[in-house]
Amino acid sequence: MARSDEAAAFFLAVYSAVREIPPGKVTTYGHIAKLVGTPRDLAKVINSKGIISPRSQPSGARNQAAALEAEGVEVSTGSLGELSVDFSQYGWFPRSLPSEADEFDDDDDEDEGEAER
Repeated sequence: MARSDEAAAFFLAVYSAVREIPPGKVTTYGHIAKLVGTPRDLAKVINSKGIISPRSQPSGARNQAAALEAEGVEVSTGSLGELSVDFSQYGWFPRSLPSEADEFDDDDDEDEGEAER
């Protein structure tokens, strides 16, 4: 199936944003959507509750958890078997993509982290 130019641009924006997530950090579908300027949820690492979304293949979520663990992200298993990540430790929620930040925004990361505490 051929992709429209708009779909291709959307895919590239999402893919580029996801590639900027630092090793050992995770974010949500919605946050990537916000960063790329679209209100749609995206197929990203974990949902807004910090839970790895179930897949059609039972091993899919476990494989995703293993990949995150390989980057140093601690994945917990809840009482119902759900796999989750602690956003307070591993979350990545910048105001804008690092590739789009002005050179004068270097101090924003510290200010933002302090504001969230």
